Amino acid sequence: MSRFIALPFLALVVIAGCKKTQEQPAPTQTSATAATAAAPAKSTPPPLDPNNIVSIAMASKDHTTLVAALEAADYVTAVANPGPLTVFAPTDDAFAKLPPGTVEELVKPAKQAELKEIVKYHATTSVYEAKDLKDGMSLGMSNGARVAIKVAPDGTITVNDAKIVASVRASNGVVHVIDGVLLPPAPAP
Repeated sequence: MSRFIALPFLALVVIAGCKKTQEQPAPTQTSATAATAAAPAKSTPPPLDPNNIVSIAMASKDHTTLVAALEAADYVTAVANPGPLTVFAPTDDAFAKLPPGTVEELVKPAKQAELKEIVKYHATTSVYEAKDLKDGMSLGMSNGARVAIKVAPDGTITVNDAKIVASVRASNGVVHVIDGVLLPPAPAP
């Protein structure tokens, strides 16, 4: 059960590099503030390219929980690498949809391995712009699992059950802002 809780938080961490193009309501204090308070203090990351996925996420008011998760997973440098990467970045509102206490639990040092798996389920190598995502497509993610892409007749794109609400090109790839946290499938027994 804790793996399912950790996975959504990891996803948020990987997708930290997104900016939303639509105005969202202010995030609730529950996930973003609690995640920052529960996360261990990290050293300042090395200077980042201002157009890099991580820099974009850090500048976004809608991805504070994702940034806190990246820091707790110690993945800031990994997501800042030259890429190319495609990251599906849940918003703070997406994290707020998780059961109460989920985010706070995942940022604890004892949960770092679980958090890393969740974050890796939100990223893949290569650049997949929105126009490259086709209905029925299956993408292999960094944790070895796959996500399903669906494209509705109106052009709405979903990744598993999360809708892409915006896309931002970065110097090391692309970030697709999503309205839900992706949960990796449970490993086969």
